[in-house]
Amino acid sequence: MVTEASPIKLEIKDLAVSYGGQTAISGVNLSIREHEIFGIIGPANAGKTSFLKAINRMDMFDTNMQVEGNVLFNGQDVRKWRNVYALRSRIGVVFPLPVGLPMSVYDNVALSPQLRGIKEKAELDVIVERCLTRAALWDEVKDRLDTLGSLLSGGQQQRLTIARALSQEPELLILDEFSIAVDPVTTMRIEDVLKELKSEMTIILVTNLVQQARRLADRTAFFLDGECVEIAETEALFTRQASDSRTRDYVEGRFG
Repeated sequence: MVTEASPIKLEIKDLAVSYGGQTAISGVNLSIREHEIFGIIGPANAGKTSFLKAINRMDMFDTNMQVEGNVLFNGQDVRKWRNVYALRSRIGVVFPLPVGLPMSVYDNVALSPQLRGIKEKAELDVIVERCLTRAALWDEVKDRLDTLGSLLSGGQQQRLTIARALSQEPELLILDEFSIAVDPVTTMRIEDVLKELKSEMTIILVTNLVQQARRLADRTAFFLDGECVEIAETEALFTRQASDSRTRDYVEGRFG
C-alpha cells in the first residue's frame, strides 16, 4: 500500500516546458511515490504529453523544445545524467500510437534483454512469453513470433509496444493514452495487468478516459492549459471533493 511514508520515485520542481517560446506547461510541482499508479487527466493541449517528454529527456530529439526546472528520478536530476540511454532503460514509455521496431515480434521484445547481456535463448524465451502475456498478446502471436511486428493489427502493435517496454524491467513505466488503439475488452485485460505491476514498479498513467484513471490510479492530477490544477486521492477527486471547480467540471463531463 502506498502511503506518505513511501519513498519518492519521481519529484518535479517548478517544471516548465515551451516550444519556440510558446509555453506548454509551467509551474508544475509534484511527487510520485514508489509503487504508485499516478493518473494524469485533462483535455487536449493541457500539457500532459509535454510533461512526460520532460521526464524522459525527449527534448534531445526536438531542438524547438525548452525545459526548465528539475525532474528528480531517485533523487537525481535527469538532466544531469551523462548517459541518457541508461536513464531510458529504467523508464519505460508507451506512447498513444504504436511504434514497432522493424523486426519480428520475438525480437521486438527480446532486444532490450539482449542489450543487457542476456544471450541464452531459453532465458530470452521466458522473458518474451512473460512480457507478451502481461501485455495481453501472447495467445494471439505465440504461433507467429517470427512475423514482422509491423504486420500485426494496430491494437496488437500497441500491445507489442507495451511488452517491449516491460522487457526493459523498468522502475518507472509511463503510459500515454495506451488504450487509443486497443479495443475495450483488451483494455480491461491490460488494466488488470497494471494493477499487478504496481507491486514491481511505479506507473504514470496519462489517459483521456477519466473512468480509467478512477479504476486504476492511487492519486490523480488534473492538467488544464499548461497548469497542474489539482492533485488528490483519486476517489476523492471523483466524488465531489475536488477543491477546484475546474476539476469538478471536467470529471463530471461539463467540458473536455
